[in-house]
Amino acid sequence: MRTSAALGHSSAAARGAARARGLATVKAQAEAGQKDVQLVGPKPQRFTVAEGQLKNIASAAFPALFRLGSGALCSGYRVSLVPDDGKSYAVATIAGRQLRETSAVGSFPRPAQPIVLYEFEGCPFCRKVREAVAILDLDVKFLPCPKDGPTWRPEAVSKSGKRQFPYMEDPNTGKKMLESDAIIAYLFEQYGDGKVPLGLRLGALTAISCGLAMLPRLGKGSRYRTSKLPQQPLVLWGYEASPFVKVVRELLCELEIPHVMRSCARGSPKRQELFDKQGHFQVPYLEDPNTGKAMFESAAICAYLEATYGATP
Repeated sequence: MRTSAALGHSSAAARGAARARGLATVKAQAEAGQKDVQLVGPKPQRFTVAEGQLKNIASAAFPALFRLGSGALCSGYRVSLVPDDGKSYAVATIAGRQLRETSAVGSFPRPAQPIVLYEFEGCPFCRKVREAVAILDLDVKFLPCPKDGPTWRPEAVSKSGKRQFPYMEDPNTGKKMLESDAIIAYLFEQYGDGKVPLGLRLGALTAISCGLAMLPRLGKGSRYRTSKLPQQPLVLWGYEASPFVKVVRELLCELEIPHVMRSCARGSPKRQELFDKQGHFQVPYLEDPNTGKAMFESAAICAYLEATYGATP
């Protein structure tokens, strides 16, 4: 008969093995889908707003400010000053030392396949879940469901039986769920430490604050615009609190373009992954396996999406 200590050790070992398998699978999938993309577009410029985009980016920054930065930091975020090794991503380098960001997400179980979310940008309940996704550093396949969208919204309604969003499917466990609070609790229990941050567990107050936060965006990302669907989902590196990512996400949603979000909020280990891939970290960073193109800079990405998947004039 096993003792409780032995059972605890066995359970921890099993979780560790599952986490390792999940990380290996996700990395292999990412490399398989992205190995042929070629970097095009302008050279990335950190914290630089494209000409004529200042007002747009400023209003896109309001939601994160109003929500006190929820979704900007990974769970267990911390910073430290370490020697500069010349090959690691860091926020800044000062006198031969790097300001390095880390978090607790590396110790959490990782899904082998991306979570699937049917949702849309203008929905406050969907924003709550997107913040949770960023905090937990989860990769998610988003199937945008703007109003009047002919593809993913009807599919979600058919699957869930309700005209309600967000709707989540987890291919790793077979779990299918409506209700933002239930989805958030599930994600933190399954892929986190089980502790939902205060800003995400205030029920109606959280939803109301999310709704008020998005008012300056005037419903962007909520209504469908005629588009051409890609054969494969695009890959977008980013996180919920970034205003530069938000303007790209809004357009992806309006055009109903499916995309895998590679979450990389502050403290995410995936920041080093992108740094290793391109010698630079900046979001948004888009990869399109349908055309073999990849690019930084939100204005350039939006122009590319309009030209490639927008309706023909």
